[in-house]
Amino acid sequence: MSISKFSSRLALIGAATAALLAPAVAFAQETAPAAAAAAAPAFTMDKGDNTWMLVSSALVLLMTIPGLALFYGGLVRAKNMLSVLMQVFMITAVVALLWVTYGYSLAFTDGGSLNSFVGGFSKAFLAGVNTTSLAETFTKGVAIPEYTFVVFQMTFACITPGLIVGAFAERVKFSAVMLFVVLWVTFIYFPMAHMVWFWGGPSSYTSPAGLIYSYGAIDFAGGTVVHINAGIAGLVGAIMLGKRTGYKKEIMAPHSMTLTMVGASLLWVGWFGFNAGSNLEANSYASLAFINTFVATAAAAVSWCIVESLARGKASMLGGASGAVAGLVAITPAAGFAGPMGSIVLGLVVSPVCYFFVDVVKNKFNYDDSLDVFGVHCIGGILGALGTGILVNPALGGAGIVDYSTADFAATYSGTATQVLAQAKGVLTTLLWSGIGSAILYKIVDVVIGLRVSVEAEREGLDLSTHGEAAYHS
Repeated sequence: MSISKFSSRLALIGAATAALLAPAVAFAQETAPAAAAAAAPAFTMDKGDNTWMLVSSALVLLMTIPGLALFYGGLVRAKNMLSVLMQVFMITAVVALLWVTYGYSLAFTDGGSLNSFVGGFSKAFLAGVNTTSLAETFTKGVAIPEYTFVVFQMTFACITPGLIVGAFAERVKFSAVMLFVVLWVTFIYFPMAHMVWFWGGPSSYTSPAGLIYSYGAIDFAGGTVVHINAGIAGLVGAIMLGKRTGYKKEIMAPHSMTLTMVGASLLWVGWFGFNAGSNLEANSYASLAFINTFVATAAAAVSWCIVESLARGKASMLGGASGAVAGLVAITPAAGFAGPMGSIVLGLVVSPVCYFFVDVVKNKFNYDDSLDVFGVHCIGGILGALGTGILVNPALGGAGIVDYSTADFAATYSGTATQVLAQAKGVLTTLLWSGIGSAILYKIVDVVIGLRVSVEAEREGLDLSTHGEAAYHS
């Protein structure tokens, strides 16, 4: 056989072999990535995300004890300082136990026919939660240990009822506070957390979501769940307990603005965990929430002092601290949605509105909200929730909305009017749920053990009359 014929036949054999092998090669090329994808876990825990969330959890606890406790403690009279510290401290302890017993389950599991309002008991006593379980079911694809998610959300559950006690400070029974808190977190807070933050999970995007979530309302870190919820409950409590003995007849000035300033500063520092931690992972959205928390608070503190200077001729430390807290409250629902410039505007606007309710509305209607829980937290939360619907608009520098109802997590924004309406529905639902529900619970507590201390105990001061000790000794 000539060399030319041999070469020709060899080429034919090679071509035939290639043709025969082509489907196999193509199949291998198609199935290898698919097999690799099938073998790869859907979610992989990132140690950096977990570290950030553990730090954020500690920061939120710092907000409560010592932050909130010192902020409130400095605002009451010296004879009631220890009572406020005790109330906030013990609320934290009691709610932490309730949270791991059944609160987490009620907030973050499917409640079946009641799922629009509350979860079930499938994770009561943290059933099924262990060192290998991840929280991606509730965190929209972020894989952190479920224990981390449990403890982060636990800190929110602890601080929210702690906020309420400022509304009726200096006249409430300690036992009444504790019983009310147990009832309130069970029937108000746990369902509210479910209604706002439960979304059904990634395994089934058609799963029913919580009621307020289903409106399309957005709440990045708890404007409705925490601040409006606690603020309206505080107002109802202040009205039902009645005014302090000697209200507007005796001097009831804060006994230590130094402690209040320290408390407000701890709140500001801890709030970075509250807001930026609510992103649940350490990425650019956490950075956005972080800077928004900083600048909105700064703007609100400046704004309050300007308004106070114009109205009274002097800017006070109390005004600066109140403005800072109002800014923190207002930016909470918008932290991961607004842009920094929009956050500054929100901070500048919230202080005059809250000042009006604290200085004018409270005096007009003559209710004794001791530490202005309603005027700052509820009103600031409402303004923040509605403002979120405006500032999320990318045309105004907002980050837009991520729609988790679709498998590809497509970014969507349906327009300012639509979003503000959804926000308003969420606000109204929160006011009704917490306002009416809290009134019922206060009445139950009043019938069972009574809400208010005696006039004699109130005049002596709750430190000695309730706890048998004093915050200060001469």
